This record gives sequence, structure tokens and C-alpha cells, in this order.
Amino acid sequence: MRRAGPYQLRAAIAALHCQASRPDEPDWRQIAALYKELHRLTPTAVVALNHAVAVAIAVSPGEGLRDLDESGLSQALTDYYLYHAARADLLRRSGRTSEAAAAYQRALSLTVNSVERQYLKRRLKETTA
Repeated sequence: MRRAGPYQLRAAIAALHCQASRPDEPDWRQIAALYKELHRLTPTAVVALNHAVAVAIAVSPGEGLRDLDESGLSQALTDYYLYHAARADLLRRSGRTSEAAAAYQRALSLTVNSVERQYLKRRLKETTA
């Protein structure tokens, strides 16, 4: 069809991640651009969340946080622990520790996986220390 569809965009994002040997190596600006296009084609809340995280890494935590807060994701993903965990991390990296702690607590309240709970508890402790 001579144009990228959702599957090709997801494959391109995965390829950028696979080519990197460390989390900070991928071309995060390109990943953010791909998520933006993916969101245009499939406007889901999770794709918007992924875009905001990519923006946070590519540009700054504040920019990613702005995308999260202005996109209406808080209502769409109110019971999705990864939204709250991502928001907590961006708040923490922005120096907004009390807000980060509250977001970590919310993520913890929604998480049942023991490994994820341990990680979130450790991050919460670091935030409140």
C-alpha cells in the first residue's frame, strides 16, 4: 500500500529497541515520532502513554509529564498501574517528590505482580528518603 500502517510502525519501534545494547542508546526522538504517528492511526490511551514516555526520554521528564497531564490519560488509565508508575517516575525525575510518592502509592495499589511491587516499593522508598 506504499505507506506505513500500525504493524509497520510497531515493528519499527521494536527494531529501534532491539538495535540498542543499553536503554539509553535507541533514537528516542525517532521512537517518539513513530509513536506520534501510531497514535494518529490508532488513538489509544496506551499508545499516548508510550508516546509521552518516549518524549520524556528524548526531550525531558517535564515534557513527557506535560504530555501525560494534558492528554486526559489520567481518566482513561485511572486503573492502569503503568500509567501511575510512569507518572511517578517523571515526577521524581522532575524533583516533585511528594507528588511522585503519591503516584507510586497509586501504582502499588494497582499492581499484583510481586517483582513489580518490589520495584515500586524501592522507588517509593527512594522518593521519601
